[in-house]
Amino acid sequence: MTNLTITVDLAISADEFLRYYNGSARLVSAIATDGRRVRFPANVLQRVVRRDGVYGRFQIEFSHDGKFLNIVRLA
Repeated sequence: MTNLTITVDLAISADEFLRYYNGSARLVSAIATDGRRVRFPANVLQRVVRRDGVYGRFQIEFSHDGKFLNIVRLA
């Protein structure tokens, strides 16, 4: 069975990301590039956060049973 991927464009400021990091928000809701609304755990963004926040296009990979595997910045 193949893994599932979604591609999302994100624009999350550093201040907003702190809410996720501190635990007051646990899920990120975004519109995937194919039009689906997706929600995923905010903690997966820790791998891609920069000083100014999380900005760009990302591909997120999940196993067939929904477990997070990887996130890659595309642009």
